[in-house]
Amino acid sequence: MPGTRNPHSRRRAALAATALLGAAALAAAGVATGSAQAAPNAAAGTVLPAAASTHRVLFDNTKAETAGNADWIISTSQPDPLGQNGAPSKETDWTGALSSWGVALQKAGGYSLATLPSGRTITYGDTSNAQDLGNFDTFVLPEPNVKLTAAEKTAVMNFVKNGGGLFLISDHNNSDRNNDGCDSPCVISDLLANNGVDNTDPFGFTVDKLDISTDNPRAVSSASDPVLHGPFGTVTGSILRDGTTFTLSTSDNPAVKGLLYRTGYSGSTGAFFATSTFGSGRVAIWGDSSPVDDGTGQSGNTLYDGWNDPAGTDAALALNATAWLSGSGSTTTTPPTTPPTTPPTSGGTCTSRQLLANPGFESGSSSWTATSGVINNDSGEAAHSGSYKAWLDGYGTATTDTLSQSAAIPAGCSAQFSFYLHIDTDETGSTAYDTLKAQVLNSSGTVLSTLATYTNVQAASGFTQHSFDLSGYAGQTVTVKFTGTEGSKLQTSFVIDDTALTVS
Repeated sequence: MPGTRNPHSRRRAALAATALLGAAALAAAGVATGSAQAAPNAAAGTVLPAAASTHRVLFDNTKAETAGNADWIISTSQPDPLGQNGAPSKETDWTGALSSWGVALQKAGGYSLATLPSGRTITYGDTSNAQDLGNFDTFVLPEPNVKLTAAEKTAVMNFVKNGGGLFLISDHNNSDRNNDGCDSPCVISDLLANNGVDNTDPFGFTVDKLDISTDNPRAVSSASDPVLHGPFGTVTGSILRDGTTFTLSTSDNPAVKGLLYRTGYSGSTGAFFATSTFGSGRVAIWGDSSPVDDGTGQSGNTLYDGWNDPAGTDAALALNATAWLSGSGSTTTTPPTTPPTTPPTSGGTCTSRQLLANPGFESGSSSWTATSGVINNDSGEAAHSGSYKAWLDGYGTATTDTLSQSAAIPAGCSAQFSFYLHIDTDETGSTAYDTLKAQVLNSSGTVLSTLATYTNVQAASGFTQHSFDLSGYAGQTVTVKFTGTEGSKLQTSFVIDDTALTVS
């Protein structure tokens, strides 16, 4: 924004403009209101605006995902589904029971899809493998029926730990499709308990050994959850047609939460769809493959169209979860495939301390590089503590604000970056119009990692603390940077306070 613009007037100006416009005027201006912002019907071919960066999603086909009647692939063209049809307009343009999922992402724009073909190995950090996990933002394991090898389990866990997204889809107990003695609950349980990275309930959920024939799990009420209220619509429920559930343990992982529950269940038991985090990465798990089955696939398979079953909003759930797991995607087509080396957490010479100067902004703009007016004590938005905070965007006009500070992370140290964030918006509905990116850059200004992307959809009262592990950048001088990008219609304010980059 121009330096002459008065940050103290932005909230009032945005509210005044909103007050002058009725629903009809907003519609005439091209802003969806009311029922116009209903969840998109992905199966009907709704095309969303292309993302500013590419979300790279890899679907696995190395663990007997097509055994028996299963056909959990997005296309028979592997690794590249575009080899079957480069511009699919309907799900049958690609062959596979997951083709609706793949085609919907392809048509949305901003997604790059691939399959790890049968006979290949899951790797992380192998520069000779084009389908190495390091080249992707999200890895989908759709009802795996073969145990991962020790090396593969370590690869998957390190991929998530260093910022990747993992989408696990289980099925019911005794669903061994290839008759090798281990079904998907067995495979996933083995990954969680015997991976060589963290065997102590790393994600905070365990797979229940159940076969639930029929249920219609409902979504919990959560106005700000990005999976239930994401770019592909609002999730109200799912279908369960021979599946299982999960037991959650917040004492093992405080980030775990159930989003959909079996009828009559809540809290730690009966979760049918759950999310969690591990290290810098994200995890989602679903208790049945039927919801992502689109009813069509390779000849000879008996499939079920759960994707379009009106008893659930499964398309929105699968697509929103993919978007959330992928974070902000990647702006490069050749990302580094070797994970950063994590320094030892003990035995070093690191002294515990805060690396950021003026972390709560009480000294104004001192030590920070920010767009003019971003750091202020304007009463239009409260600080988390004290009087000053960083207030990005909130104008109701096309604006980009930035905030950054550099710090040297000593070698041999563990490092944690955290901040408090409040999102206030005049936008309505479940479409992400305005965004805030939290990123780590090197001394040359190259983005090393996009830690998270927040949107107007996540608006809520009060502040929420967010934390990220930056230990992989020990020995480097890095810049932590926030970039707020606002559309041209209604205001969204991203308010940041009480930052910290601590080492120990």
